[in-house]
This record gives sequence, structure tokens and C-alpha cells, in this order.
Amino acid sequence: MNATDPIPDAVLLSRIRDGDAAAFAEFYDRHAPLLFGVALKILQVPSEAEEVLQDACVSLWERAPLTQPGTELALGWAVTIVRNRAIDRLRSRRRHAEWLDNAIAEGDREDHRSPDAAESLSANETAVVIRQALARLPADQRLALELAFFRGLTQQEVADHLRQPLGTIKARIRRGMMTLRDQLEGPQ
Repeated sequence: MNATDPIPDAVLLSRIRDGDAAAFAEFYDRHAPLLFGVALKILQVPSEAEEVLQDACVSLWERAPLTQPGTELALGWAVTIVRNRAIDRLRSRRRHAEWLDNAIAEGDREDHRSPDAAESLSANETAVVIRQALARLPADQRLALELAFFRGLTQQEVADHLRQPLGTIKARIRRGMMTLRDQLEGPQ
């Protein structure tokens, strides 16, 4: 190998495993178009494919030290991570769309009337109180709740996303919900 030959992926992965950011940048520059293409093929939405690629790259960087020395299939490993993240995003999108469709259908069955100004003000005040209560939660509880309730992830998906044990995520969500309830109910 002379100075102009590209560094093999296995060598780059070895250097990434050791925390070499320049090696990671070279690996990214070399393979980002392919990895983006994998995500785009699955998701069909460029902005979501970009987010998945970014999330997968963070995961690649964090997981590289866990790979076994001698791993020759660095690109295959990267493609698998991107593919899995894209499929997870697609499933989450579908679940969210189903939930939204069900909520709309349920809303159509209910008697609707236009809210008056007092009701609108009350709803806005309630939203502010809830946002303030969420902001007072510890960061780990708030993040778990936001992923579960606002992004529609299951507890297992939250655990996978945060790379935390499922029991830890369940406990964080439960403690967060109890704290929110106490904050919103106020003194009894």
C-alpha cells in the first residue's frame, strides 16, 4: 500500500475503536452517500434519512470500541445499523399515523362545538403548566417520557434508543409520571 491508496475500512475501524476522530471522519466521508441511500430507500423522505444517518453515525462512534479487533466488515456493520434505525423510524412513523387516524376517527364520532375564548385560554394555560412541570423533571425522566409519549416509541424502543436496560426506562417513565401527577394535582 502506498501513500495514495485509501486506508482499508478494517484499519479505519480499528482506529475508530481507539477514538480516532479523523479516522471516523474519513470513514464517514467515504461511506455517507451509500449509508444515506440505504436510509432514503427505506424511508423515502430525505430529511428523515438524514436524521437516521446522523443517529446511526453517533451509534457507530459509540459502539466502535465494543467491536472485536479484526472485524473486517466495517461497511456491512454500518449498513446494518443504518438499515435497522431506518426500519425503526418507519415503524414508529406508521404507529404514529395509526394513532393519529384513530384519534381523528374518535374525534369525528364525538359531538364537537367551537371552543369559546374562555375554553381556549384554559387549554393554553394547561399546556403551559404541563410544559413547566415537564421542565422540572430530571433530564433522564423527561427524555424517556418525551420519547414514549411525544414520539410514540414503546418502552422497549426507548430503551434501545437510549441504550439503557428496559427496567431502567420503565422505572424512569413511572417515576416521571408520578412526579408529573403530583406537580399537576398540587397540594391536596
